[in-house]
Parts: sequence; C-alpha cells; structure tokens
Amino acid sequence: MKLYLDNCCLNRPFDDQSDPRIHLEAEAVKTILSLCEEGTWALVSSDVLAFEINNAPDMQRSNILQLMSKLSVESIPLTEAIRQQANVYAAAGLQTFDALHLASAEGKVDIFLTTDDKFRKKAQQIPGLPLKVANPLLWLEEVLP
Repeated sequence: MKLYLDNCCLNRPFDDQSDPRIHLEAEAVKTILSLCEEGTWALVSSDVLAFEINNAPDMQRSNILQLMSKLSVESIPLTEAIRQQANVYAAAGLQTFDALHLASAEGKVDIFLTTDDKFRKKAQQIPGLPLKVANPLLWLEEVLP
C-alpha cells in the first residue's frame, strides 16, 4: 500500500503534545512512518512536499523532516498536469498547497493522510475524487488489527 502524508501530518510530532488529540495523532504518524521504514507500507513524497519541507522556518525541524522524507520510495515531480488538476481542486475550495498535494498524490497512492480537518472535509466533498483522504489516527485504527 502506498501512502502520502502531507506537511501538516509530518509536522504533527512537533506540535504541542499536551493536547491529547495532537499527541495521539503524533503517535499514529510515528507508527505509520515506522511501518513504512519496515517495508509494510510505501511512503510516497512529491516536489510540493519537498518544497514545503525545505522552506520550513525552523532549520532543525526542516532537517528532521528531510530525514523523514528519505523514507519515501518515490517522489512525484510537479508537472503541468498536476498544476492543472490542482487548479480544479482550488476552484473546489482547497488552499493552493493542499490542492497541489492532492493533485500530486492522485493516481499514485492508495491513501492520502492529513491532520488538517478543514482540508480533509473539503477534499471529501469533491465529487468523484479518486483518492481517499483520511486522518492518520482514524485510518490507522481502521487498518491495524
């Protein structure tokens, strides 16, 4: 199974862990990354994700995120077709980077994971979206025995 974790998902372990939901989502992300490292699942990245990681304001965090992204078995290049599909998603109400992430992942992965509820809900409302968009914690609860 191929997975795409967006930037907010990868950053979840750096968020304030005193909030129980954030802590559980961070643990889910770490578990998913561990299973990708073991080869249970395949992590997929993109030029869009690399751009966001490389432009993180905190250099230490950026370096750790770059190490995480090295687990990726594939990186999806940003193409004109992806830009055009992202425009369709942006017209449906998604933010620019969210639309680019979704368009990059479409057709390349089995599941798109995000901790951004607003983005997830908007993406799930896009008619005919050929990709499941889910919260990492809830998705992990579905797929693990």
